[in-house]
Amino acid sequence: MSEPVRLLVHGASGRMGLALLRLAADLPQVQVVAAVQRKVGQRVVEGVPFFAAAELHGAPTFDAAIDFSLPEAFDAVLALCVERGSAFVSGTTGLSEGQRAGLQSASARIPLLWSANFSLGVAILDELVERAAVALPGWDCDIVEAHHSRKLDAPSGTALALGAAAARGGAQPRYASLRAGDIVGEHLVQFAGTGERIELVHRATSRDIFARGALHAAARLAGRDPGSYRLRDLL
Repeated sequence: MSEPVRLLVHGASGRMGLALLRLAADLPQVQVVAAVQRKVGQRVVEGVPFFAAAELHGAPTFDAAIDFSLPEAFDAVLALCVERGSAFVSGTTGLSEGQRAGLQSASARIPLLWSANFSLGVAILDELVERAAVALPGWDCDIVEAHHSRKLDAPSGTALALGAAAARGGAQPRYASLRAGDIVGEHLVQFAGTGERIELVHRATSRDIFARGALHAAARLAGRDPGSYRLRDLL
């Protein structure tokens, strides 16, 4: 059996960070060697060493970092991955144009993946949408997304990513957004022609799927050639 991929979890006190730590504990293919958050109380929790953000450079050797933090903390962990030649997986949103340019520059030196959605099902949906758009020229394309009532951005980042997939296939997507209750996330991509239509749907019922997808990506990305990868490239 090969050695587990050594992970640094950046943004460990957030919702996604906590899910990553909980799920990684049961995966033999990964080992969390450092958890980084803004402030640290207990130094070691269930065998995982914790570091404050200001202590980031003191983290032990790691093969890949998973980052779900804030834009103001993003640059430091990306720079550390470039410095150490480690893979970088991030779902941090709200990045500036300069930070996106930084990702592009870093991809010449390390393997990295940034995604608005780490669901493996959505990665497959993205591919299906592009293929359908290519095969159905001239059909109407509409994307309807639904999320919980506290979500502020609309359309969602995932809807926009699916729209980009449709556009690559030649479609001109339109968007509609719903905000209600505690919906984790639903995305419908509809292609409609004369007398018929096709609906491609993904429904998320647990936020754990995003943490599982990020862990899957990190395990597959570590040790790869430098470049900017998509989640569907790692399936």
